[in-house]
Amino acid sequence: MKSVQVELPEDLAEAAQLDPSNPSPDAARLLALELFREDKISLGRAAELCATPVEAFLEFAGQREVPMHYGVKELAEDRQALHRLRQ
Repeated sequence: MKSVQVELPEDLAEAAQLDPSNPSPDAARLLALELFREDKISLGRAAELCATPVEAFLEFAGQREVPMHYGVKELAEDRQALHRLRQ
C-alpha cells in the first residue's frame, strides 16, 4: 500500500479529535467518511480505504449522523470491494 504524509495544524487535529499518538487511522476514517458523504465513493470502498470493517464504518457514520445513500451503483462497488478483500 502506498501512503502519503500530510501536515495538519495542531488545532485542526485537536478539533477532529485525532489520536495524538497516531493520528493517521482517525484522519483516514474521517476522510473516507467525507468522501462517502459526498457520494464520491461507496460505503464498502470507504471502509476498505480506511481499513475498517464495514459494520464498524457504518457505526462510525451513524454516530456522525451521515445519511445512508445506497443504490445499484453502490452495491456493485461494494461487491468489488468485498472481492478484493477476499483475495
